[in-house]
Amino acid sequence: MTSKNRRRQKNKDLSKKVAEERILLLFERAEQSFKEHPKRTYRYVTLARLIGMHYRVRPAREQKRRLCRHCYHYLVPGNNCRIRLKGGAVLTTCFACGKMSRYPYRKTPQKDSV
Repeated sequence: MTSKNRRRQKNKDLSKKVAEERILLLFERAEQSFKEHPKRTYRYVTLARLIGMHYRVRPAREQKRRLCRHCYHYLVPGNNCRIRLKGGAVLTTCFACGKMSRYPYRKTPQKDSV
């Protein structure tokens, strides 16, 4: 590998790291401003998605679960979404579009205390 290719790879890694930090910051801002400016949170999430697509960075699991998969609204349980546990899955219903998302979960086995 030539030095030029190493430099390019290093810059690519650095730009992905910066993109992840920006996405994290935008999600934090969305969480902070939801009560006062709910429409602004949609803009923050849209920007985070665009950054992720541009740099090919996937959002973390916690960030994915805070987004509606269908309309991409920022979800806050009790305000604009409903969360239920049903049949081994977390069922999230978005109030903006009415769609449901299911995320599987595993019940942890309980240890017998003797």
